[in-house]
Amino acid sequence: MATLTIRQFDDDLKEQLRIKAAHNHRSMEAEVRAILKSALSSNNIPASGLGSAIHKLFKEKGSVDLQLPHRSMAREIPDFS
Repeated sequence: MATLTIRQFDDDLKEQLRIKAAHNHRSMEAEVRAILKSALSSNNIPASGLGSAIHKLFKEKGSVDLQLPHRSMAREIPDFS
């Protein structure tokens, strides 16, 4: 088993951790292990990428019809000979 030292741990955060640990009938050390295990479990890995997440957020808003400007033919390639 490895040992982890956390420096500059905020006093308010430590107090919140102490209260949460007491509420769950665990030591602060056991509470930290449980929090880390939960946060790093494979169930928390998003199944989709950023584009899919954005699409999911805005799909309920409905579609938007955009008027695209007319495109002309591309200009001729210059001859540098």
